[in-house]
Amino acid sequence: MFLFRLLNFYLGLMLMFSFFCFSVSGVIFNMYEKVMLLEWEIFSFLGVNIIMTLLLDWVSLTFTGLVMFISSLVLIYSFYYMSGDKYIVRFTLLVYLFVLSMILMIISPNMISILLGWDGLGLVSYCLVIYYQSFKSNNSGMLTILSNRVGDVAILLSIAWMLDFGSWNFFYFQHFYLGNYGFVLMMVVLAAMTKSAQIPFSAWLPAAMAAPTPVSALVHSSTLVTAGVYLLIRFNYLLGNSSFLLYMGSLTMFMSGLGANFEGDLKKIIALSTLSQLGVMMFVLSLGFYELAFFHLMTHALFKSLLFLCAGSFIHGCGDIQDVRFFGGIYSLMPVSSMFFIGCSISLCGFPFMSGFYSKDLILEVFMMMGGGVALTLIIVLGTLFTVTYSMRLIIHMFFKNMGVLKMITNSESYGMVVPMGILFMFSVIMGSYFSWLLFPSYSVFLPYGFKCFFLLMIFIMSALIYLKKVSFVSLSSGSVSYFYSNFFGSMWFMPLVSTYMIMGGLRLGEYLVKNLDQSWVEYLGGQGTFMLLSSNSSILDFNSFSGMKMYFLGFFFTILVSLFFI
Repeated sequence: MFLFRLLNFYLGLMLMFSFFCFSVSGVIFNMYEKVMLLEWEIFSFLGVNIIMTLLLDWVSLTFTGLVMFISSLVLIYSFYYMSGDKYIVRFTLLVYLFVLSMILMIISPNMISILLGWDGLGLVSYCLVIYYQSFKSNNSGMLTILSNRVGDVAILLSIAWMLDFGSWNFFYFQHFYLGNYGFVLMMVVLAAMTKSAQIPFSAWLPAAMAAPTPVSALVHSSTLVTAGVYLLIRFNYLLGNSSFLLYMGSLTMFMSGLGANFEGDLKKIIALSTLSQLGVMMFVLSLGFYELAFFHLMTHALFKSLLFLCAGSFIHGCGDIQDVRFFGGIYSLMPVSSMFFIGCSISLCGFPFMSGFYSKDLILEVFMMMGGGVALTLIIVLGTLFTVTYSMRLIIHMFFKNMGVLKMITNSESYGMVVPMGILFMFSVIMGSYFSWLLFPSYSVFLPYGFKCFFLLMIFIMSALIYLKKVSFVSLSSGSVSYFYSNFFGSMWFMPLVSTYMIMGGLRLGEYLVKNLDQSWVEYLGGQGTFMLLSSNSSILDFNSFSGMKMYFLGFFFTILVSLFFI
């Protein structure tokens, strides 16, 4: 175990060093507007060349560096978090395999290699969700992988359609075949919606919280769920402005933000917060501002992964309790983790000069300048303000309530867990300004006076509701909202029920077909029947071949008699 710890730290430091190299390369490529395509001929046979293509530009290099940075800190954190786990080696290997799949998807301009990384992400995430091997983990894993398989089928269909163009390098073709790429774009949008858990595929992301908390910090906040957004960023020239994606992203942001105010599980609240920010990325991507979507993707990955790590520290030190109503006054027992948690929460809300402020505020200002409809503007504004309500609700329940029975079971903070959290907190504070200065373009924003007054009024109303605790999303025991509406909003508009019951018919049909076709008369007339027929007939040949010297001499004698007769 000591050697494994040394290996784990060594690989973590290697990933950290790679992060600095890729980040510096991304800044240089952005300054000089360089794009590098590397072609590696794997093998050639009879004039057919199998070539692996890699795309290196400022987007792929920066995102690869960010994935390596978060992965290195999460791996060091997870070694202490899961130190008593029996299968820690298997867990670490799965995480490394996940990082390799993610990097393969990021640097690939080819749909075939993207499919390899895409499927690798889905399969490894399924293995990580069912890591604890319980009934709940199995159900969550099945919902996760079956929802993601819809996107995998869409990628396969786009690959089959691109065969008509003569190649699978979409990086070239989306500039030349703009009018003939409609079906490919539809399939790519469907795949991105499943992987990024947009409506109606949103149920799998909160269900995937059955995985260990370090997995949630890496997989379900910064890498896997943003793979769909990253794929659409690569197809930005073909996507343009999309009204469909605008409404889906806005509804996802509103639904998840509202549902987080009714949730009581700590990890599911953070998962719904991730879903809300994915909706923000989708709707700004649908407006054509792919740089702003990538900006928010980068800043969100930093502070959201740290939020999950802080939640894991609380859960680890409090006897595996995840209900926020039992975490009252935890700041006196875990002050460092509490400071990190509050800092990331206010960064998520867009507090000035935190990393979330630079991307989120710019996204809202650009949207307001474009002049959307009243209903759409209200949905986006409410979805944004819901971020403040559920963040303040979390802070009230966890830090400003009386301490409960957790004082008797709470352990102290682990040094090995606090150090990577501290490094991630420092970067989550400063990287927003770093990205805005070096990588992303600046905008001149001019908003009308009415918009400013409208936002100020909405902020005052939400603040008054939070202070007075008159609505159920502040107090879980409030009776101001009926049970039906509370259940409806708290269960993501019944999407988990719809998602599970929709696939049950297909699973039962598959079971029926396997038992009555594959394992019955099809098997008898097919593989097993043919095998038994050949086995019974070949036994006659075996008998004649291995019957001994008697049959050999008898044949030799008859051969001589026939020869003498004809002579």
